[in-house]
Amino acid sequence: MSSLPEGFEGLSATARAWADADPDPETAEQLRSLLAQAGEGHAAALQELADAFGGTLQFGTAGLRAALGPGPNRMNRVVVRRAAAGLAAFLAQRVGVPAQGAGKPDDGAPAHARGPRAVVGFDARKNSDVFALETAAIFTAAGIETFLMPAPLPTPVLAYALRALGCDAGVMVTASHNPPQDNGYKVYLGGRAVDDDGRGAQIVSPVDGEIAALIDAVGPIAGVPLAESGWTVLSPSVAADYRSAVVGLARPDLFPARDLRIVLTPLHGVGGSTALDVLREAGFGNVTLVTAQAEPDPEFPTVAFPNPEEPGALDLALEAARDIGADVVLANDPDADRCAVAAPDPETGEWRMLRGDEVGALLGAHIVRRLEETASGDSRGVFANSIVSSRLLGEIAQAAGIGHRETLTGFKWISRVPGLVYGYEEALGYCVAPNLVKDKDGISAGLLVAELAADAKAHGESLFDRLDALHVRHGVHLTDQLSVRVADLGLLDAMMVRLRQDPPAGFADSPVETAVDLSLGSDDLPPTEGLLWITRDETRVIVRPSGTEPKLKCYLEVIRPVDSSAELAAERQAARQTMDAALEDVREALGL
Repeated sequence: MSSLPEGFEGLSATARAWADADPDPETAEQLRSLLAQAGEGHAAALQELADAFGGTLQFGTAGLRAALGPGPNRMNRVVVRRAAAGLAAFLAQRVGVPAQGAGKPDDGAPAHARGPRAVVGFDARKNSDVFALETAAIFTAAGIETFLMPAPLPTPVLAYALRALGCDAGVMVTASHNPPQDNGYKVYLGGRAVDDDGRGAQIVSPVDGEIAALIDAVGPIAGVPLAESGWTVLSPSVAADYRSAVVGLARPDLFPARDLRIVLTPLHGVGGSTALDVLREAGFGNVTLVTAQAEPDPEFPTVAFPNPEEPGALDLALEAARDIGADVVLANDPDADRCAVAAPDPETGEWRMLRGDEVGALLGAHIVRRLEETASGDSRGVFANSIVSSRLLGEIAQAAGIGHRETLTGFKWISRVPGLVYGYEEALGYCVAPNLVKDKDGISAGLLVAELAADAKAHGESLFDRLDALHVRHGVHLTDQLSVRVADLGLLDAMMVRLRQDPPAGFADSPVETAVDLSLGSDDLPPTEGLLWITRDETRVIVRPSGTEPKLKCYLEVIRPVDSSAELAAERQAARQTMDAALEDVREALGL
């Protein structure tokens, strides 16, 4: 125990007022208990109280995401009610209110005479259903025609329903692959609330700021009206419609092979039954679901961190794959908008998870083959990937005569590329059908990975053989990352200042020939905090602060030309040596 800090009395009064107004008896009791412990001088309680009330959870392009708990800096019913009220005010400004007597859309009223329309979805995390229901009640009270998902469903189903129902906004209550104690609030716009390129996508600046200002303007929570009824709970057919649309992406006329042994895990998330049904309905009957991870569970009991990128997350799936002699493992994150892929590496015989850039390139090449049979010229559209992803997709697109764009990190940017037919980012996000879901979708991506893997198997090849072929044609593209986690966010600024004041002259004995301060923006990219260097031998290094965690993230790519398949192994080894040297140079430049 310790003495109470200066300012505790004011903090305590603020917290007591919050507890008295809190509509959730659970978080109100948590707060009162925390106050009691803090009042006795318990350091941990004092720290938690100071953090929970030391700021306000900021609404941005990722919406809201934080740990559950009482206080303005946590996810709770008060924060969600304010967010819903602010978003409702934004929709009223953007779309307007219905004309007197105009009726609902199903009454035959013209679109311009209708008020705003929104759909709300939720995953299986703690309080997701409560947050979604209260959002629907607030929207309805504000005159917004509101649809509520019938059950915990994947984020791609919400993104699909937004456009299928002609809604102006969509809210998905999810914290994706965050730890169990977190929840979040993701916002999409559609219909009349945004222009063509952003219709169906997550919000970007300056819209996030406009919504945030309206949230800040919401008065006392007791004054936010909630309707007791009036929203529409959608029938399960909305999920069935999504499944049918995704199954329709399969091309058995071009890729008829279905002999593939698949292990599938949803990592305790909400994607399991949907992904399983999609695969089976598309003809992939040999799918084994990881039983211990099959059902939604907000505690995520079998994984330390419910993110397929994290070490150990796929251990149960890989164990099952070895036991049954599977060909491929498909893993979705808990809200099923990402997809991880693992397969046995022919060189080592060991199972290995493919990097996001590897899957991104494989899917790009596979989609090229699909497009060659169905489209030509400008109708073949554009490929896109985030600037921190590999440059290999651009090479694949150029060779196929397809346009290519690089965007800022995040699917809110990738999905806005005009004419997009395929986009990906290295963090296991893939958009293979932007006409259905204008966002990353781990279920449709998983289906196309299965189609690709079955086709490769039918030709006596593996996914790694297909990757080898891409590297022989376009050169080895090796990517890697370095993340520096900090306790003090000020250290991120200090490291970026250091890099600007004393930039590296080269990496891996190759001098820097191109240096770009991404914060200045360009004709192709809006400003974003980050630095980019490209050396004479095409090694690329990008350093940027994480947008969601106290981390500095460094993305590296080494390219080595390959003249023939006989040289591939040697060039891969050389690329690895260059990468290791470049990583060491990055550490030195950061003062690590």
